[in-house]
Amino acid sequence: MSQHPQNEAFLQLLAQYKKIIFKICNAYCKEVESRKDLAQEIVIQLWKSFSKYDPQFKMSTWVYRISLNVAISFYRRERKNANTSSIPDEGFDIADDKESKSETDTNIALLHQFINQLDELHKALMILYLDDNSYKDIAEVLGITETNVATKISRIKQKLKQQFENIKN
Repeated sequence: MSQHPQNEAFLQLLAQYKKIIFKICNAYCKEVESRKDLAQEIVIQLWKSFSKYDPQFKMSTWVYRISLNVAISFYRRERKNANTSSIPDEGFDIADDKESKSETDTNIALLHQFINQLDELHKALMILYLDDNSYKDIAEVLGITETNVATKISRIKQKLKQQFENIKN
């Protein structure tokens, strides 16, 4: 028995863009259960908005926009409802406890740590930028101008460079 064509199209969309959804969930939630909850909220919102998709925009732009908006709202709600203080990230990496990391691995881990310290908008901006989205696409997703995207990325790069230099010294 075949599913409704809209259901099949939506399932194809999820399969095609699941990496975007997971990347955003990982960027905005540290705990596995929170990531699962956020992914579920994103999928629900994508489904609710699926029939309203405007084909003048790229599908990936539409998925990013909805996913990031849901993630930012989720993050703010979770942060507001948190009753306990969080453990600081500095120097504590659960994902990889190997003693002998290469310099590249160390730098990548530091980059992720620095990006996680950014506010919601700048974190979203860097996720999109590191995914090789054009400034135009980033501007469409975040609802800001291309010039603003370029300026913010430049400032964030400078800030990240300074953070790396501070660690090296």
